Amino acid sequence: MIDDSPKAGSRPIIDSTAPFINRDISLLEFFRRVLDEALDRSQLPLERLKFLAIFASNIDEFFMIRVSALKEKHGLRDEAAPDGYTRPDLLAEIRHTVEQLTVVYDACLGDVLPELDRNGITIKAYSELSPEEKSACDKYFCDKIYPILTPQAVDPTHPFPYISGGSLNLGLFIRPQFGRRVARYMTSMTKAGDEFFVRIKIPPFVPRFIAIGSKTGSFIKAEDLIAANIGRLIPDADPTSCHTFRITRDADLDLRELEAADLLEVMEENLKLRRFGDIVRLEAARSMPDEMADYLVSSMDIEPDDVYRVGGLMNGVDLWELVGLNRPDLKDPPINVERPPEFRSGESAFEIIKRGDVLLHHPYMPYTIVTDLIREAAEDPEVMAIKICLYRIGVDSPIAPLLIEASERGKQVTVVIEIKARFDEANNIEWGKKLERAGVHVVYGLLGLKTHAKTTLIVRREGEDLRSYVHLATGNYNPATSTVYTDLGLLTCDPDIGSDVTEIFNYLTVYTQPQHLRKLLVAPLTLRERMMELIKRETDNAADGRPARIIAKVNRIADSKIVNALYEASKAGVKIDLIVRGICTLRPGVQGLSENIRVRSIVGRLLEHSRVYYFENNGADPQLLLGSSDWMPRNLDRRIEVLAPVEDESIRRFLIDEYLRSYLKDNVKARELGLDGRYRRIAVTDGERPFDSQLEFQKPRRTLDFAPRT
Repeated sequence: MIDDSPKAGSRPIIDSTAPFINRDISLLEFFRRVLDEALDRSQLPLERLKFLAIFASNIDEFFMIRVSALKEKHGLRDEAAPDGYTRPDLLAEIRHTVEQLTVVYDACLGDVLPELDRNGITIKAYSELSPEEKSACDKYFCDKIYPILTPQAVDPTHPFPYISGGSLNLGLFIRPQFGRRVARYMTSMTKAGDEFFVRIKIPPFVPRFIAIGSKTGSFIKAEDLIAANIGRLIPDADPTSCHTFRITRDADLDLRELEAADLLEVMEENLKLRRFGDIVRLEAARSMPDEMADYLVSSMDIEPDDVYRVGGLMNGVDLWELVGLNRPDLKDPPINVERPPEFRSGESAFEIIKRGDVLLHHPYMPYTIVTDLIREAAEDPEVMAIKICLYRIGVDSPIAPLLIEASERGKQVTVVIEIKARFDEANNIEWGKKLERAGVHVVYGLLGLKTHAKTTLIVRREGEDLRSYVHLATGNYNPATSTVYTDLGLLTCDPDIGSDVTEIFNYLTVYTQPQHLRKLLVAPLTLRERMMELIKRETDNAADGRPARIIAKVNRIADSKIVNALYEASKAGVKIDLIVRGICTLRPGVQGLSENIRVRSIVGRLLEHSRVYYFENNGADPQLLLGSSDWMPRNLDRRIEVLAPVEDESIRRFLIDEYLRSYLKDNVKARELGLDGRYRRIAVTDGERPFDSQLEFQKPRRTLDFAPRT
């Protein structure tokens, strides 16, 4: 486990006197909790490796987006913000924390690899191979790798090469031996004995872990095999002179939407420019000589503080190759997935929903319920129209082909596809074009806003009337991620919600702002104002001595107005429980400010992604909302978000008595936020039973029937 105890002489991670916790430091603390899962020796080894891969991916994205933003000149902040940091201080704190986490990451990997070795998965150094193994690996190099490598020398005729972000590279200095014909020309341009730098990019399609001959479970790293055979590429080069390095580039697209005549065209052009973003980090092997590191810094025109030394495996995202091995004995057993009772008979989904609202709880309930609903809608001759918001659709989405099929069957199909969903832009654009070619009405979002709502509207002819069926969710329409994300979905044919969703789609397609929303809260139109009203109502109730409580389960909290409103509620006596997966800028437990606020985070096998809000409302009629929005400025002001009220009594009871209560009871995967901005595991008292909320949700129970039946 990570030692959370303060060290003598160590500086605090966060200034505990500031009213807010810095969002970037808070995000790094979330990465620390992910890393903490990898350090847990009670986990199976490939599960530990999975968390190391997730951590590496998180850090990469953090530099591509957050650090790059801080480094931009127009983002200078020389005066301290409410979180207590100036921009230079924050960059220094980020570096300090990342270096600290990198040391822990390296040590953890060094702990996991021997455990894998004991279980038949071995990563060998070239020097450890037998003569037969070396021969097999050398043959693989000659046949599969050598033809696609392109060493690039830097000399008077070859400038320093472009280095792509995220690629793994080998660097070395050489003293080339010129042939007789070029010796006179080259020596006239260089000094005798001059060293040249050579860069060798390891192509991303080369496996990082190469099987050693026919042995199952024995691997050599690609960079080690290339270094061992460096003499085949560069005669007289020494394998020990090869050192790995990797850069991270700014990947945050600067999209000037209001100046764009064609948003799709502008986005496609911006995606081409992403690969040329500024360099924000250089990772260099600890074995790399300072001379080489200094040369890279100078050649790339970066600062020495942009260099991070790595002692273990660089580009840890490649660990997914090992996690994907067919070794179920070294992984957690499959998630127990159970269909709700009402969906076990094969009855039409429309008949089920007509009898009452249905709550879907993924991944404990199969996502095929959603895809089957869309399939039934595509095939049902009584369905007139399907409208859907797609944020992250997935490469192999089964939903998009169903929408194409529905269009080909003559139904009116409208897809609002968000082409600004970060790192999914290219995939979404490709699907958008396929849908358009099939006759689907495709809308690429609104200028200045991202469409983050997870909403489907199905309009069905029933007799002389049209009935609207709605799916409102906390998660994306991506069956692949639905197996590892926890999310909620609400199926309803409530006429008021159907009317609201119809207005929302009109807003998205023809920019007609809804005039009267009956039940749904929609950002950026009504959501912020209504959230502030709900918090204020609890504040007033507490001040008047009436029951008052707020529970919010979200991914992130970083909106200063919401946080200040929660502070006021706490001062009035409102008991507030916040279950926050990642960023939380609210500082709990401050006397006279937030002593009534408790913040906990659940980090486990599944990524907690659902958003649920509970307001006690004097105890008479508690208000429950679920949907796509977090308490972040981007969600409240710069995105299309939807929150839906939960009105079915059986669903309300489940969410209050089982769902939220389980997260507040968790003492295995839960950690609590302290004044210093650090999270610590929940202390288990003597005799207290360990309670893991994610495991509890897998237990067969379903004592509550989610939909009232007639």
